Amino acid sequence: MSTRIKTLNPETTTGKSKELFNAVQNKLGFIPNLIKVFGNSPATLQTYLSLGELTASGNFSNKYREQLALAIAESNACNYCLSAHTAIGKMNGLTEEQTQQSRQGFANEDKAQAGLQFAKAVTESRGQVSSEAIAEVKAAGFNDGDILEIVLNVVSNTLTNYVNHIAETEVDFPSVEVGKFTVAQ
Repeated sequence: MSTRIKTLNPETTTGKSKELFNAVQNKLGFIPNLIKVFGNSPATLQTYLSLGELTASGNFSNKYREQLALAIAESNACNYCLSAHTAIGKMNGLTEEQTQQSRQGFANEDKAQAGLQFAKAVTESRGQVSSEAIAEVKAAGFNDGDILEIVLNVVSNTLTNYVNHIAETEVDFPSVEVGKFTVAQ
C-alpha cells in the first residue's frame, strides 16, 4: 500500500490511532489508505482530521472546498489527492468539466475563479504572494477572513499532498493523474 511509510492495518492497530480509524470508518464507511498512513502518528492523524473539521466549519461550501483541493493537488502534483477529490467533488456536485477546470484554477464564476487562482498562487509561491494577487482576490469579493480560509485550505491540503509524496500512498480511488485532462482545455 505504501512502500516508504507503513500503511497500517485497521484490524491490528491499537490505541489512539485505532480510535481515530473507528471514527473515520463510522463517518465514511471505509478507511482510505491516506488515513492508514497518517495512523503511524496519532498526533498527525488527529491534526489532519481537526483541520478537516475546521475547514468544513468555515464560509465555503463543500463543493468549493473540493474545487480548492483540486487546484492545490494539481499545483502540488499529488495524484492521490487528485483522485480522492475528483471522487469527493463528484459527490458534492462537481461535473467532470468543473473538476478539470478547478484543477487548472478556472471556474464558471469570476469570484470562484479568483479564489482558485489565489489558492494556486499561495501553493506555488509557498505563501509569498504578491500584493497584486491579494488585490485581485479582494476585488473579486473575498474579504480578509475569506483569504485566510483559502490559506487554511492550502495548509490542510498541502499536508495531505506532502504525506502522499513521502509515503507514495497507494491510490484507493479511481485514478486521476496530474496534468492529464479529459475535457478540452
